[in-house]
Amino acid sequence: MRRRTGLAMAGVAALAWGEWLNWRWSRTLVGSSRGARAAVVVLGYRNPQATANSINRWRVRAGIRSSTADGAQRTCVIFSGGATSSGATEAQLMADYAKSVLGFNGTVLLEDQSTTTWENITNVIPLLEEVDRIKIASQPAHALKARAYLRRQRPDLAERLVRAEDYRPGEWMVVKPLLALYGLWTLRGLTGDERKVML
Repeated sequence: MRRRTGLAMAGVAALAWGEWLNWRWSRTLVGSSRGARAAVVVLGYRNPQATANSINRWRVRAGIRSSTADGAQRTCVIFSGGATSSGATEAQLMADYAKSVLGFNGTVLLEDQSTTTWENITNVIPLLEEVDRIKIASQPAHALKARAYLRRQRPDLAERLVRAEDYRPGEWMVVKPLLALYGLWTLRGLTGDERKVML
């Protein structure tokens, strides 16, 4: 009985830890920039099949809800990701899913050359020059990594970063501890300054 109770408590603690860490990452390196023009950058994930995979579908949904979250008058959604083994680009697969499945009819831009997160940021920078607010939508750890990369490449644009709607309590709850562990590994190259929560 005690063993079961101990396992249950450990499971609850792991879920709570995963929630907290993902919540924290979603609020790191973001500010409160204002303005009518906004852009949501949706980062692609490797996609070998001819349609958007489950991770890319989730990222698209997070990007779409980010585009409508704060009532911005002019928001564009930028899908970023290069070629896949199916021949289509991640950006195109995500855009197709947004339009044909989710019925999204807002402004869409494609960045279809990137193969790494660093390249995602490098290649979307020209599309961000004229916007007032920038949101990056992905899993929270990945989005934080991308925000840190924007800060390294263009600190002036990084000042326009605001929070995306890529964290919701309870969403992906069972896998959040695993996402948190993977996130800690992928974020090991960030500096202490890049890990600060800016509320």
